Amino acid sequence: MNRIFKWALRGTAVRLLFGLSSAAFAAETVELLNVSYDPTRELYRAYNAEFQKYWKEKTGQHVVIKQSHGGSGKQARAVIDGISADVVTLALAYDIDAIALTGKRLIARDWQKRLPENSSPYTSTIVFLVRKGNPKNIRSWEDLVRPGVEVITPNPKTSGGARWNYLAGYGYTLQRELGDIKKVRDPRYAGEVKKADEVARKYLADLFQHVIVLDSGARGSTTTFIQRKLGDVLLAWENEAILSIQELGKDAFDVVVPPVSILTEPPVTIVDRNVEKKGTGKVAEEYLKHLYSPAAQKIIASYGYRPVYPQHADKGDLEKFPKLTLIKLTDLEPDWISAQKRHFSDGGVFDQIYQGRK
Repeated sequence: MNRIFKWALRGTAVRLLFGLSSAAFAAETVELLNVSYDPTRELYRAYNAEFQKYWKEKTGQHVVIKQSHGGSGKQARAVIDGISADVVTLALAYDIDAIALTGKRLIARDWQKRLPENSSPYTSTIVFLVRKGNPKNIRSWEDLVRPGVEVITPNPKTSGGARWNYLAGYGYTLQRELGDIKKVRDPRYAGEVKKADEVARKYLADLFQHVIVLDSGARGSTTTFIQRKLGDVLLAWENEAILSIQELGKDAFDVVVPPVSILTEPPVTIVDRNVEKKGTGKVAEEYLKHLYSPAAQKIIASYGYRPVYPQHADKGDLEKFPKLTLIKLTDLEPDWISAQKRHFSDGGVFDQIYQGRK
């Protein structure tokens, strides 16, 4: 066997061995990208570690999970514009609907039926974070529009959390005026509802007169309130308020839970077209399904979200969630598409009240 042939044979063997090693590595490792919204950073950092352990024990495969965070609306736009998300875990159903309705077939239109509880493995609500001792004595939604009160909330045009904030105040006002939120969508009370809607719009216009900073996302507003020390009250996800107390101590802030707020339902789903291209569908689906597991529900509660299966959470974590009257989105509008069109689209109610801001 001549020398040239020996070197050729050896080169073939090396290439074959390298190819097999690469294939073996690919089979043992898979990468996911979770495009999420601002306040979930800490939750998914903990959950990702739990899922990696679970999946490794189940399949022997290592999962590398990358995260992207920002305002929920901006994150949805990033997926539409091409960011290669395997899963999205956003602040409200409309942001996923926006991806599904683009015509790009990124997500199936019936996505919300694929997982339990309308594809929302945890819920939350909107509360008030105030300076320690509550110097402005803020107790309810009416207190936010008193003279001298400065409010921090994100921009409803870019932030899902901000849209929940807005609808919480809107829904509270309707319930106060009507006495029963169920009247809103009952045709028999159309006259009463019209008058109540006018009062609610006036309340929202007054509220945004008191907003001194509109950040693009919920975490940005938390930073403005806590680190920049602007404003008297932050309209916040309950989990953000709980996290602030846990990290900064009870001597820095107080959480005020209004008697009436809104039930927020952050949804999750796979991005069908992307996982088909990347071959990550199986692990992406299991990543989301595992959020409903006892281990994940326990983590969810520990990070200040309300688990949909509270029986799996620690009692001490559940005690952090006070009872209050929770208005549902469907008490106000048929669905998120209708809510978005009426309140937050260009020329919608928010634009109408905010353009008149002095």
